[in-house]
Amino acid sequence: MNAQHWWQEAVVYQVYVRSFADSDGDGVGDLEGIRSRLDHIASLGVDAIWLNPCYPSPQRDHGYDVADYHAIHAEYGDLAAFDALLADARDRDIRILMDLVPNHCSNDHAWFVEALAAAPGSDARSRFYFRDGRPGDDGSDPHGNPPNNWMAAFGGSAWTRVGDDDPQWYLGTFTPHQPDFDHTNVDVQLMFHDVLTFWFDRGVEGFRVDAISPVGKDPALPDAPPVPPGTGMLQVTWENPYTVFRPEGHDVWRRFRTTIDDYMDRHPGRDLMMVAEAYMNGRPDLMAAFVNDEQFHQAFAFDLLLSPWVDTEIERAIRDTLSIMTIGSTPTWALNNHDVQRIVTRLGRANATDPNTISNNALEAADGAVDVTRGVRRARAMITLAMALPGSLYLYMGEELGLPEVLDIPDDRRQDPVFLQTHGERIGRDGCRIPLPWTDDPSTNFGFSGGEDDIDGDATPADAWLPQPDGWGVHAVDELDGDDTSILELYRAVIAARDEFAEPEGMVAAVVDLGPGLVAVRRGDLVAVTNTTSEPIALDMDDDLVEIATPVFASEPAEMHTPGVVPPDSTIWLVS
Repeated sequence: MNAQHWWQEAVVYQVYVRSFADSDGDGVGDLEGIRSRLDHIASLGVDAIWLNPCYPSPQRDHGYDVADYHAIHAEYGDLAAFDALLADARDRDIRILMDLVPNHCSNDHAWFVEALAAAPGSDARSRFYFRDGRPGDDGSDPHGNPPNNWMAAFGGSAWTRVGDDDPQWYLGTFTPHQPDFDHTNVDVQLMFHDVLTFWFDRGVEGFRVDAISPVGKDPALPDAPPVPPGTGMLQVTWENPYTVFRPEGHDVWRRFRTTIDDYMDRHPGRDLMMVAEAYMNGRPDLMAAFVNDEQFHQAFAFDLLLSPWVDTEIERAIRDTLSIMTIGSTPTWALNNHDVQRIVTRLGRANATDPNTISNNALEAADGAVDVTRGVRRARAMITLAMALPGSLYLYMGEELGLPEVLDIPDDRRQDPVFLQTHGERIGRDGCRIPLPWTDDPSTNFGFSGGEDDIDGDATPADAWLPQPDGWGVHAVDELDGDDTSILELYRAVIAARDEFAEPEGMVAAVVDLGPGLVAVRRGDLVAVTNTTSEPIALDMDDDLVEIATPVFASEPAEMHTPGVVPPDSTIWLVS
């Protein structure tokens, strides 16, 4: 299978706008900051940038509560700043992807403000899920209880009452400030058609589509059945068969795909796409139901991201994901994103080699002591393995710096609604969203505030919106740039090696057995071998796969002393 579209084999760099680079010294990242640092992104050799939501928002979930889908959040800039960023990225042969949030909007969205002021049964309320409550426990209030027993993804009930004198409640699958759209409503359908068209007209080349799982509900909204014993607090929502991966959702994605296909028909030469975000670990059949010629072009495969450092689990993650190629799609890999603890921390934990640490919920993070040095080494091995795989790969800003998760944020500085809605029972995702370090200078928030050309001169910047830990500068771009042993230079080198050795003509790949402790994948003439143990492993040189193979790349090149020996916690590439 050969790559026919740019996105099939793309390396995409995810930018969490708020934490990438702050151009005006207010402690918050912005579009001009990204623009000032485009050369860093380009130096990696990526094909596209995915921007986390940068629409106007009250920022209660930092952009995933959208108040207006047709503009830019004022802290980040404006449409002119967006256009300038897109143009400068295009000059570097980098495409821009946006983040689309279809399940819900902000409770500050004009439609929802109108709905709250409208009467039950009104057209304004029909764009959302407003329903009459059930009788209260003491019988004094005929609408005192929620319409059903659904729980919110970030904790608490999924229902919020409009007011004591109003019989209705509204549904918010994630939080009360993120009311769910009803996509059977024609206004909602037309609005998202307009949103896609608006950003395509500005030059956006595709969308990462957020949280596809709960889009579409059983029309009757029945009570959810009991969850299995031991289900985590943040997993309850995803066990509800009446709101997760519903057939009604497929109608939504078919409409989105029709909009995209029709747009490309009217604009020859444009190659647009959308990639689905949903955690379908161990369910390649489910992924196949969403990725086809009528719905998504791709869907994230998070199996590898969620895998412990165990050979059999890594093999399963790869094998399950590769199975999607049988339906004509290509895998979409990721090892990090803004919703999970960073891979350096995950793989640096003492229990990283325990197969029982695997979870289908990225928010239910494992605990345990972290060895950052070991985590960086395993992260280097994992990215070298992932770069050998067919399909596209999404990087999350800062992983090229080997950033660990920041776990000790003071409670009064945490902002993630996961932390707030669970009253601190879950620490949430702030730790992977700490503003990036560009220099070792703490007076400029480690170079985060100021930009490549010191945009605002010598003004003292405000504190970064999330606190950066002491010593954050050891991970700074300026500290790693040009150091051949650094993880930053490894990322640059492995992306270049991918272009050289992992040719699209070799998109068909398979997991092969080279013995215990080893994970091996063959792709054409390339064989990637990962040693998941703490000891070197000598390959069987009589094996047909390796007997005439030549090492061409390694995650730990300084340790490649003996031919045919894979150093511990590392990956090598062999070419026959």
